Amino acid sequence: MKTLGIIPARFASTRFPGKPLIDLLGKSMIQRVYEQCTKASMLDQVIVATDDQRIYDHVLAFSGEAMMTSTDHQTGTSRCAEVARHIADADLIINIQGDEPAIAPEQIDELIKISNTGIATQAKHISATEDLFNSNVVKVVFDTNKRALYFSRQAIPFGRAQDKFAWTRNHDYYQHIGLYSFDRNTLLGLEDLPESGLEKMESLEQLRWLEHGIPITVGLTKYTSISIDTPEDADRLRQFLKSNTL
Repeated sequence: MKTLGIIPARFASTRFPGKPLIDLLGKSMIQRVYEQCTKASMLDQVIVATDDQRIYDHVLAFSGEAMMTSTDHQTGTSRCAEVARHIADADLIINIQGDEPAIAPEQIDELIKISNTGIATQAKHISATEDLFNSNVVKVVFDTNKRALYFSRQAIPFGRAQDKFAWTRNHDYYQHIGLYSFDRNTLLGLEDLPESGLEKMESLEQLRWLEHGIPITVGLTKYTSISIDTPEDADRLRQFLKSNTL
């Protein structure tokens, strides 16, 4: 079975245009993501999927592998599907966030180990109350078989008749980690699904899949990463890199 890692990368960004090419202590963000992915022992191939010639040329310049894709994609998942159609022998596809340059290779391997058919993703235990009530931290609840029940920007479940500062002491809450694996047929089939009502409300693509009855396996991980959404995030990552070797 061939396992393909795909890193979707766009130059356009409302909050941080051009962020794949920003400098992070001598290397671009996309190069750092790519190099971390190539350290994952269970990935057979890594490709950057982009619609921007500057990103494409840059990846080739550091001897990475890239593919130009359509400018019409609304999601990274759709961009991954285009690449997968061109890599006919890829059985398992891993969608890796292009804005997490410190991602642990071991985390990618963890996800691959629980992947078989359908969709798999990851979650991490939430201990801080501020994370629980931060709408930018997506929460997930799952059943006893580790199948996702729902994803939300709200704190779920709701602690009825409890002080909210006690919720994390009385129940285990989990943050969704946006790393996904897809078997080939499932990924290619997602493109035919219409946008769902839950997805529109929460602005979470994975709710489209759940609402159309596609199961999502959730694996627990201890790993976390620094996501770069703003220039301030990039400054924090630079400080991290000064004292940590990747």
